[in-house]
Amino acid sequence: MRVGYRTLRAAAVAASLLAALAGGLLLWLRFSPLPLAVLLRVLADRDGRRTAEAMAQHVPDGIAELLDQHYLGHRVHTYLDVFFPREAAEESLRLPTVVWIHGGAWISGNKNDVANYLRILASYGFTTVGVDYSLAHTRRYPAPVRQSAAALRYLEQHAGRLHIDTERIVLAGDSAGAQIAAQLALVVADADYAGKLGIASPIGAEKLRAVLLHCGAYDLSLAGADQAGNQNYLRTVLWSYTGARDYLERPYIALASVAQHVDGRFPPAFVSAGKADPLLPHSLGLVTALKAKGAEVEEFFPGTEKGPGHQYQFDLRLEAAWEVLRLSVEFLRRRTD
Repeated sequence: MRVGYRTLRAAAVAASLLAALAGGLLLWLRFSPLPLAVLLRVLADRDGRRTAEAMAQHVPDGIAELLDQHYLGHRVHTYLDVFFPREAAEESLRLPTVVWIHGGAWISGNKNDVANYLRILASYGFTTVGVDYSLAHTRRYPAPVRQSAAALRYLEQHAGRLHIDTERIVLAGDSAGAQIAAQLALVVADADYAGKLGIASPIGAEKLRAVLLHCGAYDLSLAGADQAGNQNYLRTVLWSYTGARDYLERPYIALASVAQHVDGRFPPAFVSAGKADPLLPHSLGLVTALKAKGAEVEEFFPGTEKGPGHQYQFDLRLEAAWEVLRLSVEFLRRRTD
């Protein structure tokens, strides 16, 4: 078949355009984390929805809820959900309260991802709170920490209506949310650290009874150094979150490396990650740092190199997920009695 000149020329022009677009994209990737961060956010949001849907079958009856409470005035992305046993509403009870900050690598996710897990956790006799915050494409570090602090102030101001026991607060989180929760715990526990970060403690240190941390990233210098692919992933999301490609060289950003700043004043902590989690070194490093500083810490690292992996606590098909839930509830009850 004879191919005409115009067809060949059109093909050549198309190839040139594709090459130019590819070159432009590579140049953009060199100077901005946005293209890859957007792709990662789409994939992470899809996985978050699937995980949340899978947990729905395990939500027990008898849980009441107050959804989409606007904790920071006119700001977008600043809503929270509150869950509690129905008898708490019927009897006007204030219960020990677990304030959970969702994960998503600072660039994705929302409170809906953890809502079913918080409904399950509330069934054990707690008020549980899921906090939304601005993601990296709209606000940058340390905006989520500042917003989460505002959420704690809101909960204290509306404690009666929301069934919050303001004397028995636990900060919790998963993945990036665990890092945010741990950083906020430092703000509450350490006035000098809070001053350096420029975020005032929203509650008295005596009111923060404990922290519950799953699969978090607590040391920016690690950045997945054990796996090249994970290293590139974390570098991208941290660049997006901090706004700095050289984030390791910025002293203010270095404050996000919680494991490097904890001391004996850090609240009692329960730290967990699966043995196949690429972020496992972060959890192990945090436990080591807490023990070295004389802080109280409990740990649970189930499995082998083959599993379970990142965010295993939400996969309720796994025995390890139910075991860490049991251990978490026991820890919470001991620390909030």
